[in-house]
Amino acid sequence: MGPLDPSLTISFVLTAAAVVLSPGPDTLLILRYTLGSGRKVGLAAVAGVQLGLLVHTALAVTGLSVLLLSAPTLFKIVAVAGAAYLGWLGVQSLRGTELALGATPNVAVRKALRDAMVTNILNPKVIVLFVALFPNFVDPARGRVAEQLVWLAAILIVINVAWQAPMAWGSDTLRRWLLAPLVATAVARSTGIVLIAFAVAMLIEHFF
Repeated sequence: MGPLDPSLTISFVLTAAAVVLSPGPDTLLILRYTLGSGRKVGLAAVAGVQLGLLVHTALAVTGLSVLLLSAPTLFKIVAVAGAAYLGWLGVQSLRGTELALGATPNVAVRKALRDAMVTNILNPKVIVLFVALFPNFVDPARGRVAEQLVWLAAILIVINVAWQAPMAWGSDTLRRWLLAPLVATAVARSTGIVLIAFAVAMLIEHFF
């Protein structure tokens, strides 16, 4: 008998796919870095998101995510940190420090990897996803709960990569049409505004 219940797994795949396809900070950051610095940097951002998910998986398996949610003050600290980081990325974009679309990539692969990973780790909604969503697809009667959580996380990461990697790969082809300074400025400012909007929305959701 496998670690996962087949019917629950099918339901999880459908639910996880809907969550992944919903626009969010991860998607925006991948598009931002792909359009600004090319396919390689965009794929590094995709990898960074998956590394963030691995951290959340470790927290879920060890029970630290539940502990985090049970401590409202600590959870709010994470929310503020996540919002601040998104806001900082948004301000950078508005200032045009990293999104000038030119022929030469101007964002390092390491930075894209780090920014995507930190954004994912500090996103309280991802913590809620692991704590609130995953238990619904775990069958305690089968035992090996930690193993079931790991398998569910692996499925989520596969779905994530299946959506985000082609998105980063395809977005790179748009760069030839986005080299005009006016277009580059518009992209930088619009993504900056959206990132800041995400940050504000996170603060409103958790403090008002």
